[in-house]
Order: sequence, then structure tokens, then C-alpha cells
Amino acid sequence: MTVPTFSRRDMLAGLAVVAAAGHLTPAAGRPLLTVHKDPNCGCCGGWVEHLRAAGFEVAVRETSDLQPLKARLGVPDALASCHTAEMGRYVIEGHVPVRAIERLLGEQPDARGLAVPGMPLGSPGMGGAPEVYDVILFGAGRQERYGRYRGDREV
Repeated sequence: MTVPTFSRRDMLAGLAVVAAAGHLTPAAGRPLLTVHKDPNCGCCGGWVEHLRAAGFEVAVRETSDLQPLKARLGVPDALASCHTAEMGRYVIEGHVPVRAIERLLGEQPDARGLAVPGMPLGSPGMGGAPEVYDVILFGAGRQERYGRYRGDREV
């Protein structure tokens, strides 16, 4: 009996067929995150790397004026940070840790999104000794703590 052999090209072609049929999705079925950031902001790039390291697919859109986008997406001024991401029906504002995003995807709450106001030291993408900060769930006139973190770990 002859055992069939497959080249790398055969394997890639087969995977392309399966993916085209909808059986494989990018980033383990997670939605794409489109990150809007200032082209001169280094910490935003650090946050993007935090997402990619966790297996998220990320598209980066650079703009020097994020205010119109934040207003259109319903990010309250008090929750603003240096970058804004769109992920399916949700908005992710600021240095939100991957664990909070994964929880959001798992629970699917009726909300506009998550935010980490400002730029807390040690949060994903930020340098410095990690400080404790809150991740806020917001939408429909409400804001509530969704988690408390030090660095990328819940406390």
C-alpha cells in the first residue's frame, strides 16, 4: 500500500479551501480589533503588541485627531484615553488588558464597551511600576467597574 505524501504547497492549498469555506477563522474565532491611534504614540503600539501576543488580529489606523471618532462611538469624555479600538459591536478605550476583553467576549453584556481612563502606569502598553486601576464597562448612561487590575493581572 502506498502512503500519500503531501507537500507544503498541498497543505497550504487545503487550508485555504477550508478557511474559504468558513471552517477556520482568524485569531481563534475572535473578532478583529481596529485600533485608532496617533502615529506618534509609542504606548499605543505597546498595547497593540499586547493584543497580538494574546492571539488577536489587529488592524491599526493612524490619525492625529481621535475626538470625532470617540464622539461617534459614544466614548464618554471622562473615560477617554490615548487610543480607541472597534471590536464588533464593542468599543475598547485605552489600555484595557486582554483578560478583560476576553471576559467581555465571553459574557457579551449589553454595553457600549470597556475603558481604562487615562494612561495608568504599568497597564498593558505602558511602562513603569504597575499601579492599580479600574476597567470600566460603559454604555446607555451607565458606567460600572468591570474589573480592577495591576498591570495585566486582575486583583
